[in-house]
Amino acid sequence: MSIGARLRMAVDILFHGGIALFFLGCAITLLRDETHSESDLIRVGLNWVPETDHCGFFQAEAAGLYRKAGLKVEIINGGPDVNLPLMVGSGRIDLALGTSFTTLNMQSQGIDAITIASYFQKDPQTLVAHGGQGVTSFDDLRHRPIMVGKFARQEFWQFLKARYGFTDDQLRAYDSNPSAFLADKSAIAQGYVTQDGVLFGSHMPEGMVSFLLADYGFDNYSQTIFGLRGWIEAHHEQVRRFVKATAEGYKQCTFGDARVAMAPILARNPEHGVALYYFKQKQMRDLGMIGGGDAKTLGIGAMTDARWHHFFTTMVAAHVYPASLDYRRAYSLEFIGSDNRVMP
Repeated sequence: MSIGARLRMAVDILFHGGIALFFLGCAITLLRDETHSESDLIRVGLNWVPETDHCGFFQAEAAGLYRKAGLKVEIINGGPDVNLPLMVGSGRIDLALGTSFTTLNMQSQGIDAITIASYFQKDPQTLVAHGGQGVTSFDDLRHRPIMVGKFARQEFWQFLKARYGFTDDQLRAYDSNPSAFLADKSAIAQGYVTQDGVLFGSHMPEGMVSFLLADYGFDNYSQTIFGLRGWIEAHHEQVRRFVKATAEGYKQCTFGDARVAMAPILARNPEHGVALYYFKQKQMRDLGMIGGGDAKTLGIGAMTDARWHHFFTTMVAAHVYPASLDYRRAYSLEFIGSDNRVMP
């Protein structure tokens, strides 16, 4: 029975006595439930605690972009112990943030997940050295000890080994706590271009030397959106609207007023701080992380077949993936096409 028929039935009962108000209430409830169905809810998991890098999602929520798109979006905090592929795979969340590695890894494990947009055109991964220690060029990093976290050893470190001849005997432990790195002037550590200047540079009396790996051929997509193929296909229209609204959110929070997204981010993560928030926003804008690269012509969130192919062949050469892996199943370009374009 249609919504209108159920509503007319309830009104008819109203004029013929009995439990009219009860049935009218039921009809209105049914109308409300079908207008705002469960299919409009999208649960998206962040890849870390809320920070400026996530401003597109919080901007889209705070500025009403998701609401205008007919969506209710639940933004779920991430952290060091949050396994997003497991949460997506088990259905606990619908979409999550990742990188090119995320869905390539899932496909290699037989999990049919796809990446549908990349809001960063450059991976923010850096290697950082203290000033005054003889490190002035990328070549100076070779043969020096470098502090690298466990996850990165199977990702960008393999790229450095294959492309630049880095070796595993350079590896030193790193747990994302900068104190050991800051205390040792001879140390080199992994970092992020969106925060190095504040978290590292402000504590280095002789200055900081930072190398953005994206500038040296590391073309991993970062700040991507991924989910299970089956769920995405079943919610195709909602996902399309979500990708576009989030892209508009990134446009606004990167090139416009930062305060709209900053308020909910700092409410969830007060330790982030206003100074770091604005520093990150400037880095994202000035380095073309949101609006540079392919986003200049294809729109915010852009990806290309050519870049996926290049990244995959690079990682095959680094022995991360077998050449037989069907890398094309790890992504889809249909959600960032011309009908869904948001220009920077």
